[in-house]
Parts: sequence; structure tokens; C-alpha cells
Amino acid sequence: MKKRQSLSLRVVAGLVAAQAVAIVIGWAVALALGLSGVEDFARTLDELAYPRQRDLVVDSIVRDGSGLRIVPTANLRQELQRVPDLTFAVVEPDGWRMIPGSSEALFERLRGVADLHSEWVSFSSNPALPARSTGFLQPRNTPHGRLLVAIDGFRFRLDDLFLSLWFDVRWLAVYLFPGALLSAAMAWFAVRRGLAPLRDVAENARKIDILRLDQRLDDTLAPVEIAPLVEGMNDALARLESGAAQLRRFVANAAHELRTPVAILIARLDAPRDENFTADLQRDAQRIRNIVEQLLATSRLGAQATRKPEALDLVRLARDLAADAALLALQSRRRIEFEGPAAPVFVSSYPFAIASVLSNLIDNALRAEPAGGGVIVRVLDRGVIEVIDHGPGVAEQDRAAIFEPFWRKSEETRGAGLGLAIARELMEALGGEISVHDTPGGGATFLLRFARANGGQTLDADR
Repeated sequence: MKKRQSLSLRVVAGLVAAQAVAIVIGWAVALALGLSGVEDFARTLDELAYPRQRDLVVDSIVRDGSGLRIVPTANLRQELQRVPDLTFAVVEPDGWRMIPGSSEALFERLRGVADLHSEWVSFSSNPALPARSTGFLQPRNTPHGRLLVAIDGFRFRLDDLFLSLWFDVRWLAVYLFPGALLSAAMAWFAVRRGLAPLRDVAENARKIDILRLDQRLDDTLAPVEIAPLVEGMNDALARLESGAAQLRRFVANAAHELRTPVAILIARLDAPRDENFTADLQRDAQRIRNIVEQLLATSRLGAQATRKPEALDLVRLARDLAADAALLALQSRRRIEFEGPAAPVFVSSYPFAIASVLSNLIDNALRAEPAGGGVIVRVLDRGVIEVIDHGPGVAEQDRAAIFEPFWRKSEETRGAGLGLAIARELMEALGGEISVHDTPGGGATFLLRFARANGGQTLDADR
């Protein structure tokens, strides 16, 4: 498992990095201002060479039996070859004594500052530009004690930029480090305190489970920065609550819809058998099958939400379902007829879902059709299927109610009234429509409207 990162540590690290970048930028700005003459930082790039050349001279100081003297190291000799005009002098402060190996001419020019006791002296050996420093004199703590080191004629090298930055930052570290440490501590404290509302939200979220999906996270105390997160979580909880409610309705649909036909089936088995006993059992079994198919179709349609629908021939599907129901219709002393165009009528949908809805409508029509009558399954070339019966029909004031779960016209009405509710739910999920109209001469005609595969819009149909 990948280790999670700490937001507090990331903020502190980012703050420290930002401070480091700010120091570098500030140093670069100061250098630019100095070169432009606005600030007294470094008036020429050559001045940046002084710390490096000064350390080369200090490294060349040795002590022997006669005292201190300068013996140029290989690095100093290489620098003297690069800068032939470079001169240096090292002076012992006590008594202003020159260390052997120093430039006597430079030493003599500096005698005038012997009594100044200055920490930093700049001077110029160029009479034409007396205001432009060509040399520096600075006291230094060396392995041999405190000495005065003077450099004249320094010359810039590219790496002097980085060395000078390093020398300056190292000198300022005594001031910068405590400030950076304090800033990091304050940032840690501020972030931890600022995230306290988020921890409270997380604690509230832990209390929410499948039985308490109606609860929401309190966003009244959430900072502006995390308010969108809390709002998004509340939206997700609302969707979960809706999905859980839908699942509970699905379970209720299954239980209620199956209970009635199973009870009827048991009653038939317990009653004396008449000449229609086998046909009645088959009709009851077909009804249970249709209910199960509808419930499964509802579940499968939700599981395949990310799967694209396919082009489906309504003529072929309706003809096959009508043929499957023909034997049951004959056994119940009814008949079923199919009417449709010779050419295929393609729609964009899921075959199992349409088959489930159409099977339910055919089963309802056969139960509503009087004995000796015929049910018509008709496909129109506009992407519409009609299921027509000649039974008692549906009153106009009941046409919206019949698609509601558990609706019954009266207590004597058989069934839980969930088949059409599931059919409407499936049709809405498919982007289609289901409606009911009068059959000329009496009866009910159910219409299914689908989106044509080549049009992409739900088609309207005039009866």
C-alpha cells in the first residue's frame, strides 16, 4: 500500500523551499541593483571574485620556525596565471607586520588604514576610476589567528556567482536559520489548526452507514477552501440515499409482485381441478416468469449503465415474443396476431429490457382479452410498438395511476399493480415512453415509443 503524504509536511517543505528561492532571488536582485549603482552591494562582477581569491591566499599561509609566511598553493599559482595583475598582502594586526610572501607595494599603500580598525576597507589602484573598487581589505579568522587579508586586482569567474551566494548565505545563516525554523513551526501549527474542521467532517462521515444515509456533513464551519469538498460529499450521499431507496423499492417490487401470482398458483393447486387447470397453471407460471424477467432487466440495466446500447430490430423481436406467447394464448382460448412492416425497424436500445417490457404487456393483454378474442402486437415503421386488447380498457382518469407502484382500481383487483410501474421505469431508463389509449370498439392499446437507431430521438406516434 502506498504511504500517504502529510499535507502539513508538504506545506512546511513548500514554505522552506519558497524561503530558499526567495533568498536566492533577493540576492540576485541586490546584485543587479549593485551593478546598476542603485545599491552598494557589488558594483562590478569582479568584486564577486574576492571571497574565493581571499580564501586561496589564506590557504597558502603556513607557519615555520621563523613565523608565518605565504607559500602559494597550486590553486593560488593557477589563479595568478589566470590573473597576472593579482596582488595580495597579509598583515598581522598587532604591530601592523606584513607576512613574508605579501606584495610590499600593496602593503605600503595600505599603511594609511593601520589605525582605522575597520572591518571592511575597499580601495582602488586605478587612478582613472578612483570610485571603482579594485581591492578589499578584511580581517579574517584563520587557523593561524586573526589576520588582515588584502586582495587587489581581482577578476571575475563564472563560478564566483555561486561561491559568492554561498558565502553570503553562510554569513547570514545565523539570522536566516532561526527565522526559517520559526516559520516552519508556525506553518505546521497553522496547517494543523486549519485542518481541524476537516477532521471534524471526517469524524462525522465515519458515523454514516447504510442505515443513516439521510444524514449530511455539516458544512457551516467548513473553511472556504474545503467547502466544495464537503458539498461534493453531501451530493454523493444524496445520490447514495436515492440509490438505496431505489434498491429498497426494487426489493419491495419483487416481493409484492411475486406474492400475488404465487398465492394464486397455490390456490389453484389446492382447488379441484377443472378442464382449464393446465392452461391456468401455465398462465400463472408465465406471469411469474415475466415478473422475474422484468426485475432482472431492471437490475441488469443499472449494471450496464456504462455499456452502449445496440441497434435492435423491433420487428424481429416483437414477432418472436408474439410467437412465444401463441401457444399459451391458444390454451387459454385466445389468439395472438402480429402485424409489422416487411423491412426491419431499428432502434438503439438493450434487447433484454425491451423484451421484458413487451412480454409484460402481452401477458396483461391476454389476461384482459375476453375468451375467444385476439390480442394484436403491431410494429410501426416509426419505431413504435402497439399491444392491443379488446377487454374492459382503462378509464381516462386511471391512465396515469396504472403506472404507479401498488395501484389497484379496487380491492377486488388481482395483482399488486407493479408490472406497469416496472415497465415505465425501464422505458424511462431506455429513453423511451410508454402510454395507454383506447382501442376502437373497446379495450386498451399500450404504446411503446423508442429512439430510432439512425435518428437518436424518441419518436412520436399518432394512432
